[in-house]
Amino acid sequence: MKRLQSMPRYTKTTSSLLGPTIGLVDSVSFLAQYRVIFAREKYRFTAKRPNPVFLDCGANIGLMSIYWKRAYPRARIIAFEPDPDVFEVLSWNVAHLGLSDIELVQKAVWTCADELPFWVEGADAGRLVQRGDDTTRATRAVQTARLRDYLDMEIDMLKLDIEGAEVEVILDCADRLNNVHNVLVEYHSFHSQKQRIDELLHALLVADFRLHVLPDTVSPQPFLSRLDNMGMDLQLDIFAYRA
Repeated sequence: MKRLQSMPRYTKTTSSLLGPTIGLVDSVSFLAQYRVIFAREKYRFTAKRPNPVFLDCGANIGLMSIYWKRAYPRARIIAFEPDPDVFEVLSWNVAHLGLSDIELVQKAVWTCADELPFWVEGADAGRLVQRGDDTTRATRAVQTARLRDYLDMEIDMLKLDIEGAEVEVILDCADRLNNVHNVLVEYHSFHSQKQRIDELLHALLVADFRLHVLPDTVSPQPFLSRLDNMGMDLQLDIFAYRA
């Protein structure tokens, strides 16, 4: 772990912290995800069947998918990751670990099938270009997939970590959320945009989910100053589940 902590950001490497060797694109984001997913098991849940179906939207290098596969070896997972460089490492990890029944989709989750500009951050914060984004940042065109097209079946867990696209995506598929047992969505609030957390929460409540909200990235004294994390002033983890 000390080796990873001392490495410069956005450096590809490998780690055996999970046991078998996996590939990384950035040690800082890997360690943050490792602590939350594996050490704390923040997203642990109990599936109602031995072969649950997971949608991992914003899969990054695959840590959440690896965690789910360890908990449910018979699970079927569809993992979406649009960044080509990150997708390459995700694909290597899945193949190297011999994980079966994981469909990898090199697309960004969105409200339609299209080709859109994507900001390449290099770790776990790449995103579809947002209104008000810095136009000098490096972008590339990526393919998108419409999430609602994947919600015509029973889904045990829908994870959305799609860096600001979550409100539009949830609203687009709101009438199909009845097929989903659990939703984990990270809400991203951007300085340059109107906050729409009310629309997101309303859509989940209308779909008869119970909600639990935990802070992810917040300002310690928001009346005095608000953080600016790559254009964001707030991030929340929203856990939606059936009572």
